[in-house]
Amino acid sequence: MAVDPDLLAILVCPKTRGPLELVELPEALRRELVDRYREHFRDETPVVEQGLLSAQAGLVYPIVSDIPVLLVDEALPASALGH
Repeated sequence: MAVDPDLLAILVCPKTRGPLELVELPEALRRELVDRYREHFRDETPVVEQGLLSAQAGLVYPIVSDIPVLLVDEALPASALGH
């Protein structure tokens, strides 16, 4: 199951209120985020494959098990994408 496209259309960066772009996360970053969020999931492993990029803020907000984590403190630097 993926994040609802209608929801993605209305989401904005909490820091800049600018647009967000759906991006694929590198494998190493995916593993790191799974480990980070594992404690929040009791009987299952969180799924992390994509994030929401705010080019204006230079931040990537992870999507964990189809839930966008739109907290500035949880965001990653855009450089983590390896571009």
